[in-house]
Amino acid sequence: MLKHRGFPGRLPGTDFQFVIRRANPKGVTRIVVRERFRDRSPADRRADAGFMAALWDHFGTEPFERGNLDAGRLSWLFGREVVPAEDPFDPESYAALLRIDEEKARAAFPEVFEGAR
Repeated sequence: MLKHRGFPGRLPGTDFQFVIRRANPKGVTRIVVRERFRDRSPADRRADAGFMAALWDHFGTEPFERGNLDAGRLSWLFGREVVPAEDPFDPESYAALLRIDEEKARAAFPEVFEGAR
């Protein structure tokens, strides 16, 4: 499992995790599409925005390997702002390639992209 050096471990000042420390010995956690409802808490929304900002700062528009990125946090963005970068895509692989759909990410998280390229 690739460890993304320099990637923040969590949202500062919270327990919202962005990366995992080690591979799951029972098997890889599957990335799924999770519905984001309008009534999500402000803290959850900040965590999504913080994670998107970290992804954008670390990878930009380039494809990236899932590696040690938290599957639960990825699932909140998967299928919308973060999409598969390979076909076929294996949602249960640490080596799976993903990429940011910049247009959708800018629409969903304008605060992340203010002043960005």
